[in-house]
Amino acid sequence: MSASLTLVVLMAIMYGTGVYVMLEKSLTRILIGFMLIGNATNLLIFLMSGRAGDAPIIGDGATGENTVDPVPQVLMLTAIVINFGVTAFILALIYRSWWLANLGDEGDDVTVDDEDVIDAEEAEVYHASLDEDDEAVRAQLAGAADNGDIDIESDIDNNHTERGAGR
Repeated sequence: MSASLTLVVLMAIMYGTGVYVMLEKSLTRILIGFMLIGNATNLLIFLMSGRAGDAPIIGDGATGENTVDPVPQVLMLTAIVINFGVTAFILALIYRSWWLANLGDEGDDVTVDDEDVIDAEEAEVYHASLDEDDEAVRAQLAGAADNGDIDIESDIDNNHTERGAGR
C-alpha cells in the first residue's frame, strides 16, 4: 500500500504540535497535546494497517486473499479507549487543581457548623427512640406468634444479640 502523503504529513504535524504543546506547564495545554498525540497515533495505526480489502469475516465462498487484517482495527479501538480514559483522568486533575487554587489557604479543610454537631443529649434521645421502636416490634411479633406455631421471641433475641455484637 502506498500511504497517502497528506495523511503522513498530517500525522507528523500532529505529533510535532502535540509534543510542543505538552512541554508547557499548563495542564490544559498538556491535555490538548496528549489528545493530539493520541489522534496522531490512531492515524499511524491506520496508515500501517495495510491495503483496503474485504471484511475479515469469511463467509460463502470468500477466500482469505482479499481480507483485511483485523488486528490494526482492534489496536485502534484500544488506543481510542485508552486515550479517552487518560483524557478523563487529566480533566479530573485540571478540575482538582482549579478547585484547590480557588480555595486558597483552606485547602481540603472542612469547617463544621455548630448546627451540624449532635450533642450527647440529642444522641441519647435518638437511641432511646430506637429502643422503643424495638420494643414495639417485639410486641407486634409476639402477638403474631400467639396465633401460630413460630417461636419469634428466640429469633428476635438471636438477631438482637447478633446486631449488638456487630457494633
